[in-house]
Amino acid sequence: MAAEKPHMNLAVIGHIDHGKSTLVGRLMYEAGAVPAHIIEKYKAEAKEKGKESFAFAWVMDSLKEERERGITIDIAHKRFDTDKFYFTVVDCPGHRDFVKNMITGASQADAAILVVAAPDGVMAQTKEHIFLSRTLGINQLIIAVNKMDAVNYSEDRFKEVVTQVSELLKMIGFKPKEIPFIPTSAFEGDNITKSSENTPWYKGPAIMQALDELKEPEKPDTLPLRIPVEDAYTISGIGTVPVGRVETGVMKKGDKVVFMPGGTEGEVKSIEMHHEEIPQAVPGDNIGWNVRGIGKNDVRRGDVCGLVSNPPSVADEFVGQIVVLQHPSAITAGYTPVFHAHTSQTACQLISLDKKLDPKTGQVKEENPTFIKAGDAAIVTIKPTKPMVMEPVKEIPQLGRFAIRDMGMTIAAGMCMSVKQK
Repeated sequence: MAAEKPHMNLAVIGHIDHGKSTLVGRLMYEAGAVPAHIIEKYKAEAKEKGKESFAFAWVMDSLKEERERGITIDIAHKRFDTDKFYFTVVDCPGHRDFVKNMITGASQADAAILVVAAPDGVMAQTKEHIFLSRTLGINQLIIAVNKMDAVNYSEDRFKEVVTQVSELLKMIGFKPKEIPFIPTSAFEGDNITKSSENTPWYKGPAIMQALDELKEPEKPDTLPLRIPVEDAYTISGIGTVPVGRVETGVMKKGDKVVFMPGGTEGEVKSIEMHHEEIPQAVPGDNIGWNVRGIGKNDVRRGDVCGLVSNPPSVADEFVGQIVVLQHPSAITAGYTPVFHAHTSQTACQLISLDKKLDPKTGQVKEENPTFIKAGDAAIVTIKPTKPMVMEPVKEIPQLGRFAIRDMGMTIAAGMCMSVKQK
């Protein structure tokens, strides 16, 4: 087990068909995580279907339906190593209906590669994904200006895209000067592992080097234990096994844990990661854990596991600071969309609009506004329609962020300021 290298979760975000899956497939192939013969097999299969350029992408798109549609659905956890880190790629889908996967996926990421196709430049989802990743707390970005082969490796076009993306980044508080912009062709392999002869004008790092220059995230292992449940399986001879990613704290064999909001308690019998038993799990670990005394109906997706001595907070109401990304009309008190927070999806009602803020400065513009609309930032009081776990972002940032979805789109993103417990 290469646990000696620090671990990073990497999201790959950007507009549909800008080459995210191809980039990830290429990275994994170059890092030796995918044997050449598998790529060859995929290539042959892709050629038959007339989708030759999808060969690398197929490494990520392991689901059959995706292969046929040529798009990425479930968040595929894949592992590859660079000199300094080992990465788990959380490949974030770019299709519109998958933004909520992106929300649950990106909140698991320490850094992101934003893929922008050189021929298209900034598209609708490019904006949405940058915005969301910022709200979800990803502060390290690498920009891959991809499909450079399709613009004949033009430095002018590269510069135009860099300018477009930089404007966007500045708007939401990133500093473009601190972010590497790399001209790539995931299909041809340019600037993925080493500098390409096709871009002699580019002097910066290739993707692999840029990944090694990321800063290691501080592990929130001193915070209380919180593991949002992604799913729960029943395994014969073992019992109920919840799976999820440790967001904060440490879980050891023998710990007494509780699943909220349900309140079922039990003792941790064993913990597994990458199919190997481990004595304890730390933040960032994607694990399955078996709990004595827990039945199949006691735990489900959206629950959060914590220690009995410091259980997850169940919100009767909470105060949130939100940014409205898009909404066809105006939002008023009484609005009840679906909140996506950690792995939970719960309808919640905005019971009051408390303050309207200037999105750039955060200063209060208006007390108790009658409505808010796209582009506004606000402080609102929220009441979940059924019990859900929510933590103040100042105490446990990993469980304090949420996205608001309605009508098939992401309406707003925000963070929890305070919780009134049940």
